[in-house]
Amino acid sequence: MQLIFLFLFAAAVLIGAYFIYGKYVFKKFRINNDNITPSHRLNDGIDYVPSKPIVVLGHHFASIAGAGPIVGPIIAVTFGWIPAVIWILIGGIFFGAVHDLGSMVVSLRNDGKSIGVIIQKNIGKKGKQLFIIFSFSTLILVIGVFADIIAKTFVNNPGVASASILFILLAVTFGIINKFIGNSKTAFVIISVLGVFLMYYFVYLGMQLPFVLDYQIWIYVLLGYAFIASVTPVSMLLQPRDYLNSFLLYGLIIAAVVGVFIANPEIKMDNNIHITADNLGYLFPVLFVTIACGAISGFHSLVASGTTSKQLDRESDAKLVGFGGMLIESFLAIISVGAVVVLSRGEYLGRLGEEGPVPLFASGLGSMIASMGIPESFAIGFVALTVSAFALTTLDTCTRLARFSLQEYFEDVKSPVGIKISQNRYVSTASVVVFSVLLLASGSFTTLWPIFGSANQLLAALALLAVAVWLIRRKINATFVTIPMFFMFTVTLTSLGLFAWKNFQSEVYVLSVIAGLLFVLSISLIVLASKSLKKEVEEPVKIT
Repeated sequence: MQLIFLFLFAAAVLIGAYFIYGKYVFKKFRINNDNITPSHRLNDGIDYVPSKPIVVLGHHFASIAGAGPIVGPIIAVTFGWIPAVIWILIGGIFFGAVHDLGSMVVSLRNDGKSIGVIIQKNIGKKGKQLFIIFSFSTLILVIGVFADIIAKTFVNNPGVASASILFILLAVTFGIINKFIGNSKTAFVIISVLGVFLMYYFVYLGMQLPFVLDYQIWIYVLLGYAFIASVTPVSMLLQPRDYLNSFLLYGLIIAAVVGVFIANPEIKMDNNIHITADNLGYLFPVLFVTIACGAISGFHSLVASGTTSKQLDRESDAKLVGFGGMLIESFLAIISVGAVVVLSRGEYLGRLGEEGPVPLFASGLGSMIASMGIPESFAIGFVALTVSAFALTTLDTCTRLARFSLQEYFEDVKSPVGIKISQNRYVSTASVVVFSVLLLASGSFTTLWPIFGSANQLLAALALLAVAVWLIRRKINATFVTIPMFFMFTVTLTSLGLFAWKNFQSEVYVLSVIAGLLFVLSISLIVLASKSLKKEVEEPVKIT
């Protein structure tokens, strides 16, 4: 079979799902533009800033994408490309898109607050505390790991560092000009075209002007940048950088499709489904933990309810940004699978072990893009740079999200320290950076990272739990949320149980204990949610 047929089939399914199932979910959440969004009601020019839908989509998509929809699917192909494709499509439509849109809507109805606050209002204060501790710990882990990945990338590819610095300067300039032009659509289109043109030019310029620093200095520079990005008005740096960077990924997707049309490669990998895989384990539950961002990812709920909900101009924009953004990411995951299925299984496994998923993705996709007449070395470099740019986006978004989590946790702590952290974004952000530095200095993140996949999917199950309780309390049939929720709890609890037992047998007791604690956390929140629904201490809220 030719690869283009897979791309066309996936595109048709995802586009159809947006208009058909998306419409159904949209109605279930009773989205109404008569409701004033938090970005208008709480506009502070820092975090709450009403913005154009296309700009918010760019920020949201750039933040949730990262390297997740590339790395996960490529590794998961070890079980066979057919189960990977099936989970990406079914998971993206019925799990991920519902999860992302649901997280966004409940946040919109609660002053743009995070899932942790929604849990407090619908499940209880203990539930909020447990969830925020868990999500904050996960975010610190992500910050530490991505700072390490980006620093190593910059050391090995100084041209990528130069291009990234130029992107940041371009984003700040774009943000200033965009604020100056106001609501002029014509002017916005003009500066967008110029911004995208300069961004692609900076890809070339950065390669010509490599910027060299050693690893340790890059770590501190990156965390310093993350601090600035977290406290700076979202419309000045984070939002325009993510908006412009999203065109890198859009360009990558378009170039990939056009390149596949021209090259017309054949799927060489066999159609076999492998129940077990060396170094991974069983297809269930590992496949559903490995492919996270391309199907469903708990990290998305933190973005949707942390930064994105504070920027939506109207409630109806949530469908494009939340539901649509997830389906675009699912298509990117399909492209990732396409980059390796043109290899035989033996060649794929050999190169995956030698090169790793990102270089394998860059070389596979770069060779297809090169069929457009672009030098293959430049095409491969462009793909690698795009992945690195989105890793940087993940870093600064996570820092802001961790700041929000810390502030929300200390909102109920009536002490001088608690008040300072909850009200001062500089103090709370500095605390996040300090935690990240300590994690990097200890080196323990490299040990903890293997458990992140399970933790991330557990986060998705907990977010779905919060959304389901929110719907049930409002007498709305939540079956479309509870079915994905129960499945994700089954996946993560099974995964954590196997992970804990495997590490206990290997005498790696730290990881075994952490997996056990996460298992207990999820059970505790399920029990709290069940008790909350039985008591029905609050009257159902009227939805307009």
